[in-house]
Amino acid sequence: MKKFYLTTSIAVFLLLCTNGIQAQTTQTKLNQVELMKQFIALWKCDVAKDTTLFAEDKSYGTGQDCYFKFVTKGKIVMEERQLRGYDKKLDKYIVAAISKGNDIELYAVWFVSKNKYEWIPLSDISNPEGASFKYEGEFKSPDTLIETTIENNKPVKIDNWTRVK
Repeated sequence: MKKFYLTTSIAVFLLLCTNGIQAQTTQTKLNQVELMKQFIALWKCDVAKDTTLFAEDKSYGTGQDCYFKFVTKGKIVMEERQLRGYDKKLDKYIVAAISKGNDIELYAVWFVSKNKYEWIPLSDISNPEGASFKYEGEFKSPDTLIETTIENNKPVKIDNWTRVK
């Protein structure tokens, strides 16, 4: 009987330890819909000498309607519309972007932490690590955003976005 209790105690102890280890490695699922709301605002980014990019992100259901315009010396030189929608199966946002004069582009975007996100072409969704092009962004505060453009795994540009009040 003593042997039975000892064996049972060891088994219960090991079960509890294994359960505790599993609980520590389980990552809390991020609420992509809530995190994407950080974008909702009017944003400004100086992209080149005399050229500023403005982005107006508005809420639209669980998604967003976004209007971008590049302004050089007071004139709009390029415009883009984006419709961003949440895909439950992927747990990511799908972005359809159309610039005047260009074909539609499709992207996937998702948060990897509360303030960091990744943005890749939808065609690379099955292998995000192998994407030849992506953005990595980080909200430094509610009013500032740093976005790095990465091509072939090398950073090629860093943009600083500021919320317009």
